[in-house]
Amino acid sequence: MDVSNEGLSALDQMVPVSRRTLHDELVGRIRDLIIEGHLAPESRIHEGQLGQALGVSRTPLREALKFLASEGLIELVPGRGAVVRRLTPRDVRDMLDVLAALETTAARLACQRASDAEIASLRRLHDDMMGYYATRTRLEYFKRNQAFHAGLATLSGNAFLAATHEGIQSRLRRIRFVGSDAPEKWAGAVAEHEEMVSALEARDAERLAAVIARHLEATWVRVQDVI
Repeated sequence: MDVSNEGLSALDQMVPVSRRTLHDELVGRIRDLIIEGHLAPESRIHEGQLGQALGVSRTPLREALKFLASEGLIELVPGRGAVVRRLTPRDVRDMLDVLAALETTAARLACQRASDAEIASLRRLHDDMMGYYATRTRLEYFKRNQAFHAGLATLSGNAFLAATHEGIQSRLRRIRFVGSDAPEKWAGAVAEHEEMVSALEARDAERLAAVIARHLEATWVRVQDVI
């Protein structure tokens, strides 16, 4: 049976159901609890207590936990349920090595392929991040920081690279957050980001790749004492 144009228009204008919004909010709230250390590595997540604190039933909570398990932030352990994952130093070193390969490749591709408007958008995200640095609002700064790195991967124009990058970056969120808690470490990361955005705007691929490689090596130095 043919569907009328009017019917198609109505479908196109439908607003997604709120259940997805609840899922996204739950994932974000629990992710923040893990990143900030309120849910510590190797601790068991008590579904009843957490669900009561967040005001949700176990079904959407379990869906959120499954999603976070796919990101690598928690593990679903038989007999124990959801447990916050603890990364080993080897895990972190290996993932940072892969991130460096991905981001330096993304840097070179972005300098070739990104439009002026896309680069300007990443500059605005950087400036927003710097605003949170000025007020020392760590979690909001960190979220923009992660979005900047993801945005650079997207500007590569290589969807497979960007998806692989996101999978690794999600697993390192907690470690990278705590790795910049000291003022001097945070200031060092900020200075590197200033260099990155400057090189990107100049479309200087080799300078941008070099800054990113140095930034991720410095990240290892910043985080290795807190793993």
